Amino acid sequence: MTLTQRLSPWRPPIADGKSETRKKADMPFKLADCDPSAKPFSTGDKQLDKAAVEALAIELDELQNLFYADKRFKLLVVLQGTDTSGKDGTLRGVFNRVTPLGVHCVGWKAPSEEERAHDYLWRIHKHMPSAGEFMVFNRSHYEDVLVPPVNGWITPQQTLERYAQINDFERMLSENGTVILKFMLHISYEEQGVRLQERIDDVTKHWKFSLGDLEVRKQWKAYQKAYEDLLVATSTPWAPWTVVPANSKTHRNVMIASVICDKLKSLGLRYPPSDPALKNLKVI
Repeated sequence: MTLTQRLSPWRPPIADGKSETRKKADMPFKLADCDPSAKPFSTGDKQLDKAAVEALAIELDELQNLFYADKRFKLLVVLQGTDTSGKDGTLRGVFNRVTPLGVHCVGWKAPSEEERAHDYLWRIHKHMPSAGEFMVFNRSHYEDVLVPPVNGWITPQQTLERYAQINDFERMLSENGTVILKFMLHISYEEQGVRLQERIDDVTKHWKFSLGDLEVRKQWKAYQKAYEDLLVATSTPWAPWTVVPANSKTHRNVMIASVICDKLKSLGLRYPPSDPALKNLKVI
C-alpha cells in the first residue's frame, strides 16, 4: 500500500479554497469517523515503532540539511490540536535530531494588545519561513477559527470569511515557494482526561496545567465540531490537512515524520552547483 493510500482515510476531501460558497454537505467528513486510537502507520510492535521514529528523525535531519542548501523552498509545518493532544511531544519526538540551523518553532498564545490592533493574520505572516528554513507552528492561525466561533465572538458568516481568507493566505504562500503541511492531532475525550490528570498529579507538569483547561474541556463537543468545520473548509490542494490519530504518542510521531519525509523527498532537492574555482583546489 502506498503512502497516499494509507493517508486517504485521514485526509478530508480537498476543497477548492472558495469556502464562502462551499456547502459542507457537498464534501462529507466526520471527525467522529476518525478513530483516535487507530495506528495506521504502526508495525504492531511498539519497540519497532520507536526504532522507526528514531530512523525517521535521522532521515529528516539529512533532508533538512539538503533543504537548507537547496534554498528553493520553505517549509511550514502546522501542529494543531486540543489541549494535551501532543504538540510539544511531536516537536521533541520528530525533530529531536534535526540540526538547529534553519529550523525554527513558534508556540502561539493569545494575541497581545499590539497584535489585536491588527488583522488576525498580521502576527502570523511575520513568522513565515525564509528560503531553506523549516518553521514549525505549535498551534497556529487556526486558533482564530476555533476559539472565537466556539465562544460566540464572531458570527458564522465571519467564520466563513476567515476560512476563505486563510485559504487565500496559504495559497499565496504556496505560490511563493512555501510547502505547507498541516496536522490535526486527534485524541479522544477519555485520553485527554488521563493526560490532564497526569499534569495535576505530577508536580513537574504543573506549569503545563491551567484551571482554564477544565473550562475548555467542558466545550469538547463544540471544539470537535469547530475542528470538523475547519478541516472541511481549509484542506486545499496547496495546504492539505492530515488528521493524525494521536492517542498513541509513538504512532503519532511515526505518522507525522513519515508524511514530512515523504513530502521532502518528492521535491527533488539538490545541492547548488559547485564553484568551478574549487576544481583541483588543494589546501596547503
